Amino acid sequence: MKIKKKLILDELKELDNILNNSDLRNIEKIINLMFVTLKNNSTIFWAGNGGSAAECQHMSAELVGKFKMNRKPLKSISLTVDTSAITAIGNDFGFKNIFSRQIEALGKKNDILIVMSTSGNSQNIIEVLKIAKKLKIKSIAMLGNEGGKCQKLSDYSIVINSKNTPRIQELHQIILHTICEKVENKIFKNLG
Repeated sequence: MKIKKKLILDELKELDNILNNSDLRNIEKIINLMFVTLKNNSTIFWAGNGGSAAECQHMSAELVGKFKMNRKPLKSISLTVDTSAITAIGNDFGFKNIFSRQIEALGKKNDILIVMSTSGNSQNIIEVLKIAKKLKIKSIAMLGNEGGKCQKLSDYSIVINSKNTPRIQELHQIILHTICEKVENKIFKNLG
């Protein structure tokens, strides 16, 4: 039993060390941007691959459903869930365009695009960030691996200073849960 507990505590210590060496300075700006966007009835879009795709769906659901309180739903769409669009776009325009084509169709100025990439170099994430910029959609990038190319294309980024994919994803989730809670409180409780 002690060995199992020690393994988990070691993982938590590693998370703490990585977090303490990561770039988190944009969290308050991101909370405020999401607050204004959702308060103005604009939409938050999400894009990511693999485990990050699952987190996009998860975080979008936190906004549409609820996080910690019963309240009005907030406008949020994960671009990772429409398999017909993804496969049609992938087949006709290439995998690198599966998200950019969707944001071009659905997004508008004053919306937000949140992308998640543990490498910071996923081509389909790079392409969706380019289209967002063209459409004047603000972008937030949750990244790892020193930020990669995506950091330069996003308006705001949070970079987890690690190449360890599971740790990056775990910290993205913790940070985004914190952001969702703060945004929810700010909109519905005026707690700032």
